[in-house]
Amino acid sequence: MKKKPLEKLLKELETELLRLGYTEGSMKFYRNRWNKLLKFAEKQNELYFSEQLGIDFVENNYQIFEKDFDKTLSQKDTQELRIIRMIGDFQLHHTVLRRYYKHHEILTDQYYLGISGSFKKYCEKKDYSKITVEHYIKQSKRFMDYLLSQGIYDCHNVSITVVNSYIRTLVGYTYKTVEQVICSIRAFLRHLQEENILTTDLASKMPMVQARKQTRIPSVWTKDELKSLITAIDRGNPKGKRDYAIILLACILGLRVHDIKNLTFECFHWKEKELVFTQSKTRQSVALPIPFEVGWAVIDYLKYGRPKVDSPIVFVRHMAPFLPFSEGDHLHQLIRDYMIIAHLPTLKKHRGMHSLRHTAASRMLENDTPLAVISDILGHTDTDSTAVYLKVDIKKLKECCLDTLEVIAHE
Repeated sequence: MKKKPLEKLLKELETELLRLGYTEGSMKFYRNRWNKLLKFAEKQNELYFSEQLGIDFVENNYQIFEKDFDKTLSQKDTQELRIIRMIGDFQLHHTVLRRYYKHHEILTDQYYLGISGSFKKYCEKKDYSKITVEHYIKQSKRFMDYLLSQGIYDCHNVSITVVNSYIRTLVGYTYKTVEQVICSIRAFLRHLQEENILTTDLASKMPMVQARKQTRIPSVWTKDELKSLITAIDRGNPKGKRDYAIILLACILGLRVHDIKNLTFECFHWKEKELVFTQSKTRQSVALPIPFEVGWAVIDYLKYGRPKVDSPIVFVRHMAPFLPFSEGDHLHQLIRDYMIIAHLPTLKKHRGMHSLRHTAASRMLENDTPLAVISDILGHTDTDSTAVYLKVDIKKLKECCLDTLEVIAHE
């Protein structure tokens, strides 16, 4: 790809930021930094932008690498780095990557909004779970926004070259994220083909992610870490009672956070001591025995902690209005707060609610629970998904090793 002079590159970037709706205040800030960069490049006799030019610029003006070494890098310094990274991304992909969408709509173009609405109906007709539908819609909107940045205003003009170019913008994301994005775009392209908007089966031509999720070792809490986390919960107050019950459901029964949030009073069959619910991810009905600790934790919350609100959902927020947790709330902050109280390192691997589910699986494995039973408890559709937990049990892994002589004997 032929490089454009820095000044022209910045002009095109400015046009793209204005299209994206950046405020005049933000644009004034960016233009100020761009002018400084242009003057710096002129002094260096550089006509084009390069990664080295960007590095030299931020180091010369803000001494960022020295601050990073001393661990004194501020949010302002990080913003200076983002400006340079944005220029590099735009030069490479002609789009603005890793934007903050919380207070902005991803799409505003009426044509693409119509396509998005049609795709949503397609996903709902396929009977995808609510979470899957929301994820597919969000990722397809980002893809359509990318199309706009490339000057493509009609889905009839989408080609495999464009799709591959978009996938290249995902460099740096985790395997799981890339896999999920590709899955979303593949579904979107199938929809376009079914609507005769695309005449070529682009979905089947999309690249496959080479890595396998089984290569990753799940984040698992040690017994001491889990004990410290649970001890940090103040079970004397209503919120603590709620959080204690939620965490036990995750680390003992291995429930997904979305399923915990959707539990209703009808799910608890107290006479039979069973928890019966339909999993949000697999749509399969699951019946699990209610362990003593879990049962009493839930009862304690219902009798002495839960706000008096008219909702069938068991676990609700403890700040007015007392509503169920939102769809997008993964309860990460709930775990993080207790980790801070317990003086547990918050940066050590992944320590969200899902890691408690991993922990439940590994504990069952340590207690010699058959893999098929663990799979049923976790609600996996096959044992291949459950097999990943073997990696956290070193004792079981050692049992799988072959004796060296045995290998030689079969050569």
